[in-house]
Amino acid sequence: MTEFVIVIPARYASERLPGKPLRDIAGKPMLQHVFERGSESDASDVVIATDDHRIAAAAESFAAQCCMTSSEHKSGTDRLAEVAREKSWADDMIIVNLQGDEPLMPPGLINQCAALLNDDRADIATLASPIQSQADFENPNVVKAVTDVDGFALYFSRATIPYPRSGGSRKLAFTTALHHHGIYAYRNAVLQKFVAAEQAALEVCEQLEQLRALSLGMKIKVGIPSTRPGPGVDTEEDLAEAVRLLNRVS
Repeated sequence: MTEFVIVIPARYASERLPGKPLRDIAGKPMLQHVFERGSESDASDVVIATDDHRIAAAAESFAAQCCMTSSEHKSGTDRLAEVAREKSWADDMIIVNLQGDEPLMPPGLINQCAALLNDDRADIATLASPIQSQADFENPNVVKAVTDVDGFALYFSRATIPYPRSGGSRKLAFTTALHHHGIYAYRNAVLQKFVAAEQAALEVCEQLEQLRALSLGMKIKVGIPSTRPGPGVDTEEDLAEAVRLLNRVS
């Protein structure tokens, strides 16, 4: 498999779940679970990127490599790019953005996401699973993706896409849409180009960063994961579910 590295962006401030990376799950801070999932993958290096010394201290406590990054960054992707520059990674190095609120991301799916960039047509790679329910299809917090016949993203939206124009097409819409998971792989040169670009109008409208890439003409390869990842953690309810699931397997 082509070499890849992982960067885990982690920030302390979170509107819905303050101190999120350090919240306890089964006796460990959430960030440690994410780091362990990354370390169990085939990545040659795993780095935590933060601007908060409390997170850096926690990372040191479980012997994780940590890079302090600017507090001016607007997104985790910006932190990735700063770490890549600090590390002087080659332009063709594959960098996986493993978000700091994904303690239930299976290591095999991290490998799968990185391997999608073996397709030379792809600039960016990500994962998305079939929609599980009508409620998810209609939920604006579940980001939907639609792809072409080669598995490249046509669009991402919080809305119900594709829109079922008639009642008979509702099932087709439901089964065509994919539930996007927040994991990405970039070649470093693409990552640097992405963060240097201005926000796109579609990105601002939907509050979905990946729409900047599509607006720039970048091709996003979307893989359907071999197993469905556990839920990310954004709320107290999500945290309780992660605690339940991780206690079950520990």
